[in-house]
Amino acid sequence: MWTYHNPVRITFGAGAGALGTLGEALAGRPHALVTYADGPFPALAGRLADRVGPPLVTVDGVLANPDMADLRPLAAGLAEAWPDVQAVVALGGGSAMDAAKALVAARGDFARVERHLRGGGPATAGDLGRVPIIAVPTTAGTGSEVTCWATVWDRATGAKFSLSEPFLYPERAIIDPDLALGSPRDLTVSTGLDALSHALESLWNVNANPVTRDYAVAAARLALATLPRLVDDLDNRTLRAAMARAALLAGLAFSNTRTALAHNISYAVTLNHGLAHGYACSFCLPFVMRLAVGRDADCDAALTAVFDAPPEAGADRLERFLNDLDLSTDPADHGIGAVEWDGLVHAAAAGPRGRNFIGTVPN
Repeated sequence: MWTYHNPVRITFGAGAGALGTLGEALAGRPHALVTYADGPFPALAGRLADRVGPPLVTVDGVLANPDMADLRPLAAGLAEAWPDVQAVVALGGGSAMDAAKALVAARGDFARVERHLRGGGPATAGDLGRVPIIAVPTTAGTGSEVTCWATVWDRATGAKFSLSEPFLYPERAIIDPDLALGSPRDLTVSTGLDALSHALESLWNVNANPVTRDYAVAAARLALATLPRLVDDLDNRTLRAAMARAALLAGLAFSNTRTALAHNISYAVTLNHGLAHGYACSFCLPFVMRLAVGRDADCDAALTAVFDAPPEAGADRLERFLNDLDLSTDPADHGIGAVEWDGLVHAAAAGPRGRNFIGTVPN
């Protein structure tokens, strides 16, 4: 027996079409905008305001990999306006969507989220009811627009937390692939690899089911076919749309399975070595895939479909794919020595995401 559930209404389209539905999605509700302060985002925020009217409040201090120390003042700055906020628009990549979810859970008081993440209290919608999130992603990678969780970092203690509550599923995801035009090569590769990692991690997963496998196979095949071409043609709208579809399909897969061993490995690599998330969760994919081969017939069949080759040969193909994108699969090339790598992998296997993995890590 298996179940599949995802409540997010998705609108996908390049150009004015998808963004044109934002007004209908808001339906006149006073909203907060959560985004970044730099790059193209002030102009994008202006475009949205022209379409739907100005936000009640703008939170534009989001930084990459939102940290508790960063989120506390953002929540405090939102506190006065929060009682009047009836929707939150998250404009940006995964960090903007993570921050928006954390701020919705905080409701103006981030201490509430901290207590919950440290095991001291619930993070429910409470008496004020659910404040819906409308996600407008500008990268093709995280899939956060169709999941109910957010990553919250605490670098002061060297910890990473996952905020996971059903009321944090976005109400709507409005996906315009053109918003990724102008993204540099490094960001395009990192986010694209994150999408590929989500797809593969949902295959070698104890929570996989026929629906998630179909989404994951389609996502992985599309990412493998598209990303190498896109990095050589960053302004190609057709390829941007293909990567956006791959990221969305991967999100729909791992929204039900969560991630597995490679992602649990990645968190320590990002914290301790500063490797961007998409690279940190992807450089070890061939290693993890080889541990998964032979553990589950459905997984092996899905991996064969992804790589058009038996899984063992597929792992070799995956390694060449990553190397061709200038990502080494050798931990030493990322500053991780053999002893550290051994401890890191075993610790990751024992963690929550590691326990989703169908394979075992040898002693």
